[in-house]
This record gives sequence, C-alpha cells and structure tokens, in this order.
Amino acid sequence: MNLRHHKKYFVTCLILILASAFLSGCGTERQDVDNAYQIYETTEEYVSIGTSSSDSELSLFASDLCVGGTENTESDSVIAECAESAAVFMVDSGEITYAQNIYEKIYPASTTKILTAYLALTYGDLDETLTVSSEAIEELDPSSSVCGLEIGDQITLRQALYGLMLPSGNDAANVIAEAISGSTEAFADLMNETAQALGATHSNFVNANGLPDDEHYTTAYDMYLIFNEAIKNEDFVSIISTTSYEAAYLDANGNTVTKTWNNSNGYLSGLYSQPEGITVIGGKTGTTSEAGSCLVLYSENESGLPVISVVFKGNTRSDLYKMMTQMLSNYTDN
Repeated sequence: MNLRHHKKYFVTCLILILASAFLSGCGTERQDVDNAYQIYETTEEYVSIGTSSSDSELSLFASDLCVGGTENTESDSVIAECAESAAVFMVDSGEITYAQNIYEKIYPASTTKILTAYLALTYGDLDETLTVSSEAIEELDPSSSVCGLEIGDQITLRQALYGLMLPSGNDAANVIAEAISGSTEAFADLMNETAQALGATHSNFVNANGLPDDEHYTTAYDMYLIFNEAIKNEDFVSIISTTSYEAAYLDANGNTVTKTWNNSNGYLSGLYSQPEGITVIGGKTGTTSEAGSCLVLYSENESGLPVISVVFKGNTRSDLYKMMTQMLSNYTDN
C-alpha cells in the first residue's frame, strides 16, 4: 500500500477515536465490533505503519464525511425490529440522522458489489471486451443469483457492470474480478486495500460477489464510506439508476446473445412505493439466508439534498422496505 493510503487510513482512525472520546449520551451503546455477532470469528484488524498527520489534513479528510457517535437513535417512527442494522446519512451536512448498530459486523451479501463496481470503474476500461472463463462460472453455487453468462461469452466491461448491479449477477462479479486483477483472490486483496484506504477498517472481503463466508463482512458505517465514494462516479450512478438494460454480446461460437436485465431495487421496479418527498436514484440490494435482506440506497429529499441510507439484515424483504421507508420519511428533512 502506498503512503497516501497509509496516511488516509491513519487519519480515519484518529477521527473515529476522537468521536468516541468526545461523544456521550444515554442511548444504547454499540457492541464491540469483534463481538457483534457470535457467528463471526474474531478477526485481526488492519494495522498501519506509523505516519504523521497535521490538524489541517485531519480536518480536510473529515470535511465531507458523516462522522457519528456510538449511540443508537431512539425513535417511535421506525420499527427497529425490522432489521439488525440501519442508518441515514445526510451527505452534504455530514449528519447521521438515524443510527442503529452502525458499527456491528454484518454479512453484506450482494451489497458487496458496490465495491466491485467501484473498482471496475476506477481501474477498468468500460469498452474493453472480456471473455468469460470456466473458473468464473463453474465455481458458483448454481442456486446463486446470476445474469446468465456462459463460458466463452464475449462481453464488454460496461455490459458486465449492468449484469452485476441490476440482476446482481455473481457470474458478472467473477468475470469483472478476473479482468481487473487476474483472479478473484487478487481482486479481494484490492478490495481490502481500497476499503482500508477509504476508512472502512472494520470490513473484510474474500470475494467480489458477496456469497457467504465467515471472513467476509462489513458494517453499515463502512458501507456508507464505500458507497459515498462510489456515487462520485457518474457512470456508477447511471448504472444503479437504470431500471432495465438490454445487453447484446457474442457467445463462444460467435452467435449474438441478447439479455434483458432488470433492476432488483424494489423502489425502482415499482414493487414498493417510494417514500413521500423522496426521490430514489438507485442503490444495491442483497439477500442471503445468512445476511437477511439488505439495501444500500442513494436518494434525494424534497430540498434536492443527497441521502445515503442503509438497512442490513432485514427480517424479510417486506420488512426491509418498510424500515427504509420509515427512515427516509422521518429522518431526511435536514
């Protein structure tokens, strides 16, 4: 890791330490991250080589981030029992207006693909043609979500990203990982290096798609940090806001394959009504038996101000959207 990433990580740690030291209240204290869930093994946290940082660097790094305390929000307007972890982040003001176990270690499921897409857009060429390998397909559980790629298919990175983010293709995730880093293992290393540099220091990723693994986890706050960086990319926002995408590419025999990929976001698909006064732009869903129902969302309030909201480990998909709607209806007036 280069010096810039070390410095950014060190500064982030200082921010979190200072926030914990000076914020207090009578709300529910967060659990220690390493012991948030018994189903997780304690994982060694990232460490950094000693560097120095000035007060001005500290202030500059935190100036566009939401930095929260350690207490949960007490509310009668949100049914907290719908999910394990949730938050509302007001991007411009830097306020966390709703917080529920935002530092607890959580399985992210397919919201992992937010980081996968961000790295693809950072390091890849959208017009590059990728060849689907046998490793990208054969290692997948046949019951997992895919966008329908086959061995030998010739698909552009741009198309693969739509297949990744709309129908949540685990096959597309593996193809992208191999294209960017040469292997899914090397891509996971890049994911962790990047997450650490963004301040997401209580996360660890072992794959590009979010399939369950004891060593694959994040927190609501860490995912906010990652998503907040990703939405600065116009192509990323364009992809997650697309309701349906028509892909045409060649198979191994040179024949044209056409696919229609629909967005799994229940607000954009019309399955659930958007909260009153909120314009949903896009986001990423995720669902496994281990992770429950998850959603990371990018919206605007009535004043046109950007909002990032997260619900992790929802009991059901219905509970997930119920809680997300309640949070956005009551905690986005800033």
